[in-house]
Amino acid sequence: QKDLPFLTYNGVHGALTSLGKMDHGVGISMSQLSSVQIAEDGKTATMGGGTMSKMVTDQLWAAGKQTVTGTCECVSLVGPALGGGHGWLQGHHGLVSDQFVSMNVVLADGTLTTINQDSDLWWAMKGAGHNFGIVTSLTSKIYDIEHSDWAIETLAFSGDKVEAVYQAANEYLLKDGTQPAGVINWSYWMNNPDIDPSNPVIVFYIIQEGVKAVDSIYTKPFHDIGPLSAVPQSGTYQDLAAWTGVALDSPPCQKAGLANPRFPIYLQSYDVSAQKKAWDIYAPAIRGSSAFNNSILMFEGYSFGGVHEIPSSSSAFAFRSENILAAPLINYLPGDKSVEVQAADLGNQLRNILFEATGFEDIRAYVNYAHGDETLQQLYGSSQERLLALKQKYDPTGKFSFYAPIA
Repeated sequence: QKDLPFLTYNGVHGALTSLGKMDHGVGISMSQLSSVQIAEDGKTATMGGGTMSKMVTDQLWAAGKQTVTGTCECVSLVGPALGGGHGWLQGHHGLVSDQFVSMNVVLADGTLTTINQDSDLWWAMKGAGHNFGIVTSLTSKIYDIEHSDWAIETLAFSGDKVEAVYQAANEYLLKDGTQPAGVINWSYWMNNPDIDPSNPVIVFYIIQEGVKAVDSIYTKPFHDIGPLSAVPQSGTYQDLAAWTGVALDSPPCQKAGLANPRFPIYLQSYDVSAQKKAWDIYAPAIRGSSAFNNSILMFEGYSFGGVHEIPSSSSAFAFRSENILAAPLINYLPGDKSVEVQAADLGNQLRNILFEATGFEDIRAYVNYAHGDETLQQLYGSSQERLLALKQKYDPTGKFSFYAPIA
């Protein structure tokens, strides 16, 4: 009635500049809608719209079940899922949104509606769902736990090894897009004074399911390069977040007051020369007392087999054929406009270096990591016309307009 804008939130995942346009209005927290209910047949579970991914993982694990969720424990299940949603188990089952069975959603006209694959809106909710409604609950496929054992090896390298590291990643892990479903490679470019007090380092994770130690067929090529350190660990699926620095008590989940814009881009493989070029710009930009010394450049090399197998036409998620999700996170204390501009310049420069090596006609960006100045083509690919038509039908006045808006 008052035409006040509102913004629904349930975690700490997105950092788009479009969120900053919500400078007055009503914030709607989903935190009270937190629940996990496993169906009697053990094939689905219904989660409240504000349920955190850790709660989903823990409650399903206790029942001998699991499903695809985001990797970070302080992120909700639904938030990332509405933009597709990457996760550790996607090599087997696809994206988080590929697990959707049905959902209860409040539409722009105020109606609470149950939708499933019979609705024309179903397609849009799986990849662009932030634009269409507030999900109060979600029913998702779940699976029996296949592997209780998981292992990781955390290797740290100095910057002069950047080319050798990513050449090895291409040859022994990615294998031209045929990375095994149970093998994941992740890496961070970051400052870690415990490893090197003076220079940024490459922290490279090799993760494998169903084993107590990562197979030497994957680790030996990296040992041969000469890491600064190599730390093997073993445990269960529930340990992955802590091992990779995205648990509830890890630095990314603390409210430190930092701005953390991202600049995502999908890659097919690691272009070794582009990795070197990006390192040579990034390392000095975050070294020492730089305003950006808390920054991280991420390369998420999940297995993509399960994602590739699902037809692109099944959802609004645009970039199923890619193998690596890269993103600079340029962290800094807000308040200085010149620092903000420098951060955007650095993030875009790094993304453009990686983009130029892809051979693609345009940047392919993950909507959940978006900076906020990407085009519709860069976020939604060829889906944009269909999305615009659905937006006109379901939200013609733009009630849902602050997260990667279509219109």
